[in-house]
Amino acid sequence: MYKYFLIFVFLAFTGQISSQEVQVIGIDELKEELSRKADSVYVVNFWATWCKPCTEEMPDLLRVEKEYKDKNLMLILISLDLPSMKDTRLPKFMSEYGINSRVLLLDDPDANKWIPMVDESWSGSIPATLIYAPKVDYRDFHEGIITYSELKETVYPLIRNKKQ
Repeated sequence: MYKYFLIFVFLAFTGQISSQEVQVIGIDELKEELSRKADSVYVVNFWATWCKPCTEEMPDLLRVEKEYKDKNLMLILISLDLPSMKDTRLPKFMSEYGINSRVLLLDDPDANKWIPMVDESWSGSIPATLIYAPKVDYRDFHEGIITYSELKETVYPLIRNKKQ
């Protein structure tokens, strides 16, 4: 009986951890994410687990994050999955890909408000990536898959030339 109790406690604790990893945000929190002023380079990627191009580019995003983890690069993954996937499909995907990045789930149905807030040129298709570095006044938006080399070519000079 004690063995089953321990298994139950372990499973309950594991479930709590995975549900805490993904924060559900609305437009106000998104606005905060897109206007941080810290001395970092931010790579904000809009994606979904059901989007094949998104899943294809994920390893490249994670690889660049890993290479520059000690250089103030912040990868923020904003999922556009349905909120009902927060505790099911999303944690499974994160586990399969080894995602330790900050993952937020955007729950705001009014895309006409938040898409232009990200970038006026964005059609709304995903994947899409916003790269910004407040300390050097840099902001660039990329719609579609961003490759490892494209991302690295963009962030390396920003990290190297940050104002101290």
